[in-house]
Amino acid sequence: MNDFERMTISAQKAMIHVLNLKKEDVVLVVTDEHTKREGEAFFTAAIEYGCKAYLYFLLENNRPLAEIPPELSSLVGGKTVVINAFKGLSEETPFRVKWLDHVLDTKSIRVGHCPGITKSMMIEGPMNIDYKKMVGVANKMINSFKNAKEVHITAPGGTDIILCIEDRGFSTDVQLINNDHIANLPCGEIWCGPVETMGDGLIVCDGSIGDIGNVSKPLKIFVEKGKIINIESDDQKLVKAIEKLINVDEEAKIIGELGIGFNPGAKLTGNLLEDEKALQTAHIAFGNNEDMDGGQNKSKTHRDFLFHKPTMKVTFKDDSSQTLMKEGEIL
Repeated sequence: MNDFERMTISAQKAMIHVLNLKKEDVVLVVTDEHTKREGEAFFTAAIEYGCKAYLYFLLENNRPLAEIPPELSSLVGGKTVVINAFKGLSEETPFRVKWLDHVLDTKSIRVGHCPGITKSMMIEGPMNIDYKKMVGVANKMINSFKNAKEVHITAPGGTDIILCIEDRGFSTDVQLINNDHIANLPCGEIWCGPVETMGDGLIVCDGSIGDIGNVSKPLKIFVEKGKIINIESDDQKLVKAIEKLINVDEEAKIIGELGIGFNPGAKLTGNLLEDEKALQTAHIAFGNNEDMDGGQNKSKTHRDFLFHKPTMKVTFKDDSSQTLMKEGEIL
């Protein structure tokens, strides 16, 4: 069996277990020259399963994209599953947000979102796992946060922040999802959208950053009332890059997500699509969270910052407290 055949099997397995793929589905795969074989594997997997499928290539001479190409926009009608298997460019986050909004506005579509997908992810671990076992872990983790009011997060790298998560339910990308939902592929995290006007402390990103990759020097993010007030790092080039990304609009600086990884096959590669699913990691994002339970952030962008070995102490509505994670270990 060659690598393409292995990718195809992995793609089909993920679409069946995570996107509830049916033979009557009509699938649109959006890809590009950078991830051509990965996109073609999803397309082939859908065809071999018995679905109708269409393949669309983003044109390189128009990238980075700011708007949805008109011909791509017109392809959404009649589709029930959309796979985004293209290169993840930091400058294209606003395009991806618009594209996802457009797809979900069409209704009755399940989305497999995998910007930055690689052959390694598809055949060497995070997409070749026991999905049923991960569903069990996800449900237990989500239940452990039931009736939570706030979470105090610390980490060896220096992270020390309190977030309000009251009435902000956690979701996961490992279960069979209904229409009008988005799942990352590979999957393997739970997340919530913290209250946007609350949250104070320090995040020290010592892992990777969405569409940027691994940090050479830790990035300190100072937060007050849910908003970034300052960033610092010994890597001044990184500081300038992040300052540009969090100034796309005012809400790009506002808290958007708390995520926890638990995919046993995920490795730390510098690609956040996989990194954020890895065990013993958590990530906090700033920007859009309208698709999350209670989310109010309407930013054009969404940026994740990952850190290692988090400890999470949760305070519940009855004022009891419990440590649910200690130095990366789920308790």
